[in-house]
Amino acid sequence: MNIDESVFAVKLYEMEEQYGKLQCRIRICEEGGREKIHSELKKAREEYKENTLLLEEKARTCRSGAVTSLVQAQLDYRHKMGDGMKKQLIKDIHSQDSSPREDEKEADMLYAEFAMDFATLAMQQALISALTALDSQKSPESESGAAEGYERYID
Repeated sequence: MNIDESVFAVKLYEMEEQYGKLQCRIRICEEGGREKIHSELKKAREEYKENTLLLEEKARTCRSGAVTSLVQAQLDYRHKMGDGMKKQLIKDIHSQDSSPREDEKEADMLYAEFAMDFATLAMQQALISALTALDSQKSPESESGAAEGYERYID
């Protein structure tokens, strides 16, 4: 199967586009001033909010229970990892030797590192999921064998 004909072609393009934005924005902001950082942060937050609204709409209107479950898992993750997580991190980081502002800065850096690690793990999971799906499409095994295939690859 040619990658242009692949069911994954669109997803690969979207991932490449997001990675390009991430890379570009971070490099530009590391070299730029606070005004540039604030401008890029505003754009990124607007895109995130727009994407969240699209996910919420998809969860409300989708006829597939399976798709709704997956979309809801994404929305639950976004909700859990929002401001509440940052407040908890600040609380967990705090010590007698640090100011509230220092705690907030450290929490921001810790969360950014976590988010990048999580993205890396998500890419690994995406690879395993895609390869498992491709394997099951090309496999002459029975349906039960294909269903067991995913678990075999993630253990």
